[in-house]
Amino acid sequence: MYENKKILILGMARSGFEVAKLLGKNNEILVTDSKDQNENNLKELEKMGIKFIKTNEPEVLLDSTYDVLIKNPAVFPYNPCVEKAISLGIPVVNEMEVAYHYIDKDIKIIGVTGSNGKTTTTTLIYEVLKKAGISVKLGGNIGTPLSQIVGDLQDGDILLLEISDHQLIDMNDFKTNISILTNLCPTHLDYHGSYKSYKNVKHKVFNHHNDSDIAILNEANYDSMELTNDIVSTRYYFNSKNNRIENGIIYVDNEAFINTNDIMLKGNHNYENILAMLILLKILKIDFKYATMVLKEFKGVEHRIEFVRDIKGVKYYNDSKSTNPTATITALKSFDGNIHLILGGMDRSQDFEDLLPFKDKIKKIYAIGEVRNRIIDFCKNNDISYEEYEFMKDSLLSVNRNAQSGDVVLLSPGSASWDQYAKFEDRGEEFKNIVNNF
Repeated sequence: MYENKKILILGMARSGFEVAKLLGKNNEILVTDSKDQNENNLKELEKMGIKFIKTNEPEVLLDSTYDVLIKNPAVFPYNPCVEKAISLGIPVVNEMEVAYHYIDKDIKIIGVTGSNGKTTTTTLIYEVLKKAGISVKLGGNIGTPLSQIVGDLQDGDILLLEISDHQLIDMNDFKTNISILTNLCPTHLDYHGSYKSYKNVKHKVFNHHNDSDIAILNEANYDSMELTNDIVSTRYYFNSKNNRIENGIIYVDNEAFINTNDIMLKGNHNYENILAMLILLKILKIDFKYATMVLKEFKGVEHRIEFVRDIKGVKYYNDSKSTNPTATITALKSFDGNIHLILGGMDRSQDFEDLLPFKDKIKKIYAIGEVRNRIIDFCKNNDISYEEYEFMKDSLLSVNRNAQSGDVVLLSPGSASWDQYAKFEDRGEEFKNIVNNF
């Protein structure tokens, strides 16, 4: 399918680099990006005859002689180069869609998506499958492009992929055997234009399913249930009558599985992720004993309500992965109160009013980043104590001076990081570095 083609890759990053290498032998490829790139990577591509051009106007380079545009997931769908490709009738796809066509082995593909919880759910599944001795390959939005994995797949492998809406939007032929939808809430609306469009993109994780394919769904999440009422997949539900969390016990098939006191992870959101994982294990006929082993040791995923340090009784938590207010609500639910909340980042017209029911848990909000004026208005309108800073580091200096023993300092921005950071991991690392140097 991708042979003897003229291809423009819009956006380098890791996925652009890997898909360029995957396609490099049999195609004419040009990679563009607005930023400088790793010199060793550029040399590797150059040896393969792949060109790289740094430019802020890639649409100038695109013309009707190109056969395909491969778009980095971070590139917005209304980017001028994308719009030009569409007007020229050039197919727009992404790295995962391309790599899917290079899977030539008998494997089972499991895709995990959702507004929140997909990384933790994916990681839990991976750890348990490894513990059970299953041959599993992990990739996708969690950090390893599918293009990097396809050459290592073997018959009988399980391919486990975290899939974001930014990836799903440019998928056409891609198909899973099992899809997990953790939940849905309004997020990334600047990218998709509306919540309806965002949900329609999430629906694509069930593309090409028939009744032999499986969907694992959150029965307590209204939007997930409404979105999937037309899918033909065989459906399994968590947060249901038989698969639930009740009085500190996780039940599967109406039988008690584990007491939440025996789990390292805390918070109802994490127990929901565990339920989704357990249903998958049941489908795959994997003994729950391996889940028990992992859950008693698994401390969580980095940048997701990650405990950093206790300084004179003040506990610091890094929840940089919180890129929407719903994720911040999840974090707030995990603590009893006395929270110094560092909130803000890229302005994506997010609404912070949903935080209001948790007002009594918040001691003070530290409004940071591009969206801080929107946060300040929220605080003023609801009589919430606040401080304003452009940069997170300055807010932390204030917190360190004012927080008292028993307080919680929580970085849970409820916003994307792209106003000041290349990715949310960079924001989280800065938070941890500052706290560990107090």
